[in-house]
Amino acid sequence: MSEAAAAESPKVMEKVFNILKRELSAEEYLIYLQAITPRIGDATAQLRDITKKMSLEDVLRRAKQMGKTMKA
Repeated sequence: MSEAAAAESPKVMEKVFNILKRELSAEEYLIYLQAITPRIGDATAQLRDITKKMSLEDVLRRAKQMGKTMKA
């Protein structure tokens, strides 16, 4: 990663998380954070495999559906 990209990364991540907070309920946002938080195994690789052919809109839509299912 270039120095310029590394310097911009925090700004980009903040923007991404603000978008997610705006589009997801608090519960859905926490589920998303749990999904991307490192733990035993390679959750990041698993998430990448699951979402590699999906647009961001599809990912958000499915996350919202998962939240609704969990509430039911």
